[in-house]
Amino acid sequence: MTTTLEPAADRLRQQKAWNWYDWANSAFYTTVLSVMFAPYMITVAGKAAGCVDADETCKRTVDVLGLHLASGSLPSYLTSFATISSAFVLPVVGSFVDRSAHKKWHMAAYAWAGALVGGLLFFLAGDHWQLGAVAVVVSSILAGCSLVSYYAILVDISTEDERDRASSRGWAWGYLGGGLLLALNLVLFLGHDTFGLSKSISVRISLLSAAVWWAAFTVIPFVRLRDYAPSAVVPEPGGVLRRSFGQLFATLRDLPNYPMTLTFLLAYLFYNDGIQTVIYAASTYGEKQLGFGTSVLIATILLIQFVAFGGALFFGRLAQTYGAYRSILWGTVAWMVIVVAALALPRKNVVLFVLVAIAIGLVMGGTQALSRSFFSLLIPRGREGEYFALYGAAERGTSWFGTLLFGVVFQITGSYRPAILALIVFFVLGAFFLLRLDPERGIREAGNEVPVTLPAG
Repeated sequence: MTTTLEPAADRLRQQKAWNWYDWANSAFYTTVLSVMFAPYMITVAGKAAGCVDADETCKRTVDVLGLHLASGSLPSYLTSFATISSAFVLPVVGSFVDRSAHKKWHMAAYAWAGALVGGLLFFLAGDHWQLGAVAVVVSSILAGCSLVSYYAILVDISTEDERDRASSRGWAWGYLGGGLLLALNLVLFLGHDTFGLSKSISVRISLLSAAVWWAAFTVIPFVRLRDYAPSAVVPEPGGVLRRSFGQLFATLRDLPNYPMTLTFLLAYLFYNDGIQTVIYAASTYGEKQLGFGTSVLIATILLIQFVAFGGALFFGRLAQTYGAYRSILWGTVAWMVIVVAALALPRKNVVLFVLVAIAIGLVMGGTQALSRSFFSLLIPRGREGEYFALYGAAERGTSWFGTLLFGVVFQITGSYRPAILALIVFFVLGAFFLLRLDPERGIREAGNEVPVTLPAG
């Protein structure tokens, strides 16, 4: 079992092994959560609700634990329930991770359990939506749990100066892997007649393929990563469960002692919510406001995935020169420009729409990758699981703010243009808190070394 950092060449091998988990789990997020699950669930739930044509918008309801929910809204409710539940589960998981000498086992166990449950989506058929509803909620929560361990491992296998490069490479691999499987699944879905398949079975195979991909590629980091002994663990009496909850409460009490860490969490809460909402709203805006058909939107989704691969690597290089903090701040400003540009897009102008999509891909990959690595510098040693759990909880517990604002503004104005512009407030607030953050102070307060790639202020 390793207790100290290895030589640089060994660390690089560990980082490359670590990157494979981004490749593995991204397929679940792209194929299942971003593209395939929601429209198919609406169709299946619509049949259960008695809709004549379940592929059309249906306002009939299904019964969920005594609640009558519109079949067309069911995927949104399920996703919201999973994200809010994760906000409560992840901090407890993080407390276990910090005390474990087997972080890779935690990561792999949650991943394989999530993939097993996610594979049950293959049986989402006919009008039997209940199994699919449970499967997507549980697999989403397990995916979040696996990421807590995965992010915590980054601190064990890299120095402060290596974090941005390692994280950026991981995000790039994630976008490439997720985009590759999504492209294959879209070929299967769009050409289902050519392959002698029904539309339904092509979607079910695609959902299953994401689970298989997730489970199979998790084997690589599991086999190649080493175990690392926990360090600087907060002493707590009692058994494992009591010690873990004790550490959680100690961390929450101690968080105000790290004001820069808390400031970054607030900044991330806002600008990441803006990012997620732009991604969520892009297809709706393109179809309903700009008049593009399905083929253009699908091509654009794939384009963003593959451009984000280059965007993550580009921002990683940018951070090597200007530091992660400045690069993230510039990224939030770029998001403001993108939102304003989207507002001004004319209807059915494919060229301008694609240019904005390219900009989204470039900035999306970079800001997400550097947020992970920069936050790792603000975490006190030995509390990586706890703090990355709070990082995930902050993201998941508030990720509905942007979609709520988008929907409310549309309802008031009747247009998606002011709705998309309203999202700029999240990037403005994110930049506001970033500007109030002293990165060097925050890193030193956490007891970490200030990277040479982080210029002052």
